[in-house]
Amino acid sequence: MMKKSRKGGMIRNHKEIQEDKGMSYLNQVTGYRGDLLLNRSVVKKGMYALLEPDGLVKNTIPGFEGCDVTILASPALGASFVDYLVSIAPGGGNRKGFGGDVESFFYLFDGSVKVWNEEEEAVLTAGGYLYCPEGRRLYFENAGDSTAHGFLYKRKYIPLEGEKACTVLGNIHEVSWKEYEGMSDVLVKDFLPSASDLGFDMNFHILCFKAGASHGYIETHVQEHGAYIYSGSGMYNLNNEWIPVKKGDYLFMGAYCPQASYAVGRGEDFAYIYSKDCNRDVIL
Repeated sequence: MMKKSRKGGMIRNHKEIQEDKGMSYLNQVTGYRGDLLLNRSVVKKGMYALLEPDGLVKNTIPGFEGCDVTILASPALGASFVDYLVSIAPGGGNRKGFGGDVESFFYLFDGSVKVWNEEEEAVLTAGGYLYCPEGRRLYFENAGDSTAHGFLYKRKYIPLEGEKACTVLGNIHEVSWKEYEGMSDVLVKDFLPSASDLGFDMNFHILCFKAGASHGYIETHVQEHGAYIYSGSGMYNLNNEWIPVKKGDYLFMGAYCPQASYAVGRGEDFAYIYSKDCNRDVIL
């Protein structure tokens, strides 16, 4: 029940505020469990992190209306970027604009979402994406009758004299698979033209492992990754610790974290979408 304050405003009690927020967890599970309190998440700040869905919270962020937003990697974890999971209810979206002073990227897992910036506009379906360079705000709204699920990213752009990034709009399902480092059972897709355009200081990729496939070696490099596993299961080597991972998990890999994986299980391929910084020298 709402009450008036002495100054004429309205006072809301704690129960009403809590009811407004609804479920605060990504997987909608609250209350006591029928087992021990266990969780597969592992966090080594600055080096690596595995975040499983259970226990991840939804965040209230200004500008996101009718959206459930979960912040994954962030500078608080040691990342130079921010990754988000976004569920967009019918009628929901961000019409105030996201980014602008940073570069941003939106990828749609399922549903129908209208996206636009000052240069491009389209209705995305599953696999659709929009990259907005620094100086362009990303807007989106649910264009369907069911909840849509997407992946959102932002990062401070590192300029390069004489070069400039541009808006990129597309659908990854229209991009052909390529063999990853000559291996026929490990396939990759690139979202952005950073391999041929130095205006881009990062890229997004999808990496897909067939059953039993793996990286050819354990990688060690200065670049960071944020990776969301959307299919299958695998074992991931993070700083020389082998950790089981599966669909719905999120990985952060910091600079110089040794890393590699191989696919396990039956049925689905082991696949994930991930970011990687590129095309720039180290800043001192």
